[in-house]
Amino acid sequence: MRHGSLPGSSGRVRPMTLLGEEVLHRPCAEVTEFGPELDRLIEDMFATMYAAPGVGLAANQVGVGLRVFVFDCPDDEDNRHLGHVINPRLVETGGVTVRGAEGCLSLPGLEAGTPRFDYAVVEGVDRRGEEVRIQGTGFFARCLQHECDHLDGMVYPQRLDRFRRGRVLRQARRAPWGSPAQ
Repeated sequence: MRHGSLPGSSGRVRPMTLLGEEVLHRPCAEVTEFGPELDRLIEDMFATMYAAPGVGLAANQVGVGLRVFVFDCPDDEDNRHLGHVINPRLVETGGVTVRGAEGCLSLPGLEAGTPRFDYAVVEGVDRRGEEVRIQGTGFFARCLQHECDHLDGMVYPQRLDRFRRGRVLRQARRAPWGSPAQ
């Protein structure tokens, strides 16, 4: 992020990828080229996340199959975490497993009690290729795990038990944005 600028302020809002679209359901490719195109993608992702509104967004949610996510998310102590990660790896999870309400910008209007660890560590690089290590607790840990899942081609209903998954998928089919093929 450039000094003094708000992330996404120079970005454009991109269309959201919805449940059932192929790019959302396959693992994303590693980023190998750093430069203006990646900077533009990150800015657009922030603009799209804020417009949605959301607290995290993976590149495949805007139709780009690259391992990038952005976030502006509080933890359970209401500390704000703002940034991006390129080629993230979820390297550690722990603490208790908490079943909490989880939604997704690619399944607008839906949520379900999804089990997640209350501690997570993600490692990767920033837009300059410099290593980053991000630790999160509570709601922010949930966000980190959720976005890493996206980049592996998973959406949160895949983390649910059969009953809850079936309920969310039925709701998705009935939603105005849903399709019978989901």
